[in-house]
Amino acid sequence: MDQWLSAEFWQDIISQTVAWIITTLPSLLVILILAFILLKSTNTFLRRMKPIMLKHMESGTDLDTGEIEKRLDTLLGIVRSIIKIIAWAMIAMLFLRKLGLDIAPIIAGAGIVGLAVGFGAQELVRDFISGFFMLLENQIREGDVAIINGTGGLVEHVGLRTIVLRDLSGVVHVFQNGKINSLSNMTKKWSGMVFDIGVAYKEDAERVMEVINEIGKELRADPKFSELILEDLTMLGLDAMGDSALVIKFFIKTRPIKQWEVKREMLRRIKRKFDELGIEIPFPHRTIYHRYEDEFRPPDR
Repeated sequence: MDQWLSAEFWQDIISQTVAWIITTLPSLLVILILAFILLKSTNTFLRRMKPIMLKHMESGTDLDTGEIEKRLDTLLGIVRSIIKIIAWAMIAMLFLRKLGLDIAPIIAGAGIVGLAVGFGAQELVRDFISGFFMLLENQIREGDVAIINGTGGLVEHVGLRTIVLRDLSGVVHVFQNGKINSLSNMTKKWSGMVFDIGVAYKEDAERVMEVINEIGKELRADPKFSELILEDLTMLGLDAMGDSALVIKFFIKTRPIKQWEVKREMLRRIKRKFDELGIEIPFPHRTIYHRYEDEFRPPDR
C-alpha cells in the first residue's frame, strides 16, 4: 500500500507515460494517418480507373455498356473489400509491434487457428470458393434481376460469401453462395418476354396475328420504346386451343430489365386495338345442369 502512495512510484508512472507519448504515440498516429491515406487513395484510384477499364472492355467485346458497367461495379467492390481487409490486418500488426508485443507468435497462432477454422468452417470455405467462381464466370452482377433457389428479385450485393436480393415487396433475401442450387439470371446481355394472348374461337387466327404484328411494329417505331426493343416481334403462331380461347404466342427481345415495361405497354395497345376492331378476348363460360331423380323432383308450382 505504501508503494502505491509513494511519490517515487507516481513519478515513475508519469515519466513512463510521458516517454510513451513522446516516442510511441506519434508513430501510432502516423500509422493511422497513413492507413487513412491508403484507403482514400485506393478508393480514388479505383474510381478513376473505372472509366479507363470500361473503355478498354467496351473495345474488346460486343456487350452493352450497362452490362459491362455492372460487371465492373461488382468486381471493383470485391477488390475494394479485399484491400480493406489486408490494410486493416497490416495496421493491427504494426500497432501491436509498436506497443511492444512480439507478433511472430501471434502470426503463428493465427495460422494454426486458421487451419483449425478451415476444417471446422467447411461451409464458409465452400461459400468463398463458390463466390469466386461466380465472379470469375460472370454469372451474376449487382443490378441484375435473378431467381435464386426459387426466389426472385433485384441483386443488391454480390460478395464472395453471400448474394443479397430484394424482391418486389421490398423484402431482402440473403443467400450463402455455397447453398445456391439454382440461379437464373433474367437480365444478362438481353431480356425477353413471351406473350400468350387468347382470342375467341370465332376469330380468324391469321388476322389476329397480323394485327399483333402491326402493333409490335408501331411499338418499336415509338421513340419512347425504340431504344428498349432490340428486334422486331417474333410471332410463334397458334400455340394452343384452350377450353374457351385460341392462344396466340409471340416473343419480344428487349434490353436488360426492360421486358416488363415493354410488356405492360404491349398489352395496353393490344387491348385498345382489339376493342377498336371488335376482336373478342374471351373468358371462361360454365354451364350448370341440375339433375333430379323422379322421387326427389321438387313439386311443380
